Amino acid sequence: MTALYIDADACPVRDEALRVALRQGAAVFLVSNGGIRPVDHPQVQNVYVDQGADAADRWIADRAGAGDVVVTADTVLAARCLEGGAQVIKPNGEALTRANIGQVLALRDLAADLRAADPFRQGGGKPFSKQDRARFTDRLDRMLTAARREGP
Repeated sequence: MTALYIDADACPVRDEALRVALRQGAAVFLVSNGGIRPVDHPQVQNVYVDQGADAADRWIADRAGAGDVVVTADTVLAARCLEGGAQVIKPNGEALTRANIGQVLALRDLAADLRAADPFRQGGGKPFSKQDRARFTDRLDRMLTAARREGP
């Protein structure tokens, strides 16, 4: 059975992900450090990990594999899940793949270096939009359909 793992602590598309996954019959794992509202549904398992850096990431990476989809904005977690054979999607609808994860990690490292070199550097990414939400919903629907067909 296809599973959807959601890195839920700061996920802006949790409701959209749940709607798509429940419609498709996927098992859902909402993984967090405990600061989110639980979902009461037989297809959804609320997973609360120990407090601490990367505990939720480790839990997801240890379980996600072929036939599964992971929702995360964490590129290091995404790389680990891709290594395990899972598909990965960011909350803005961008699919992370084995073909593009190296570049995404390199850009992440570059941005961290730039911030470290200039502590007064301001700004971040563009604001989250309705288009991002729509792109996420559409792409997640297609990814879950493909994962279900491929299986583990």
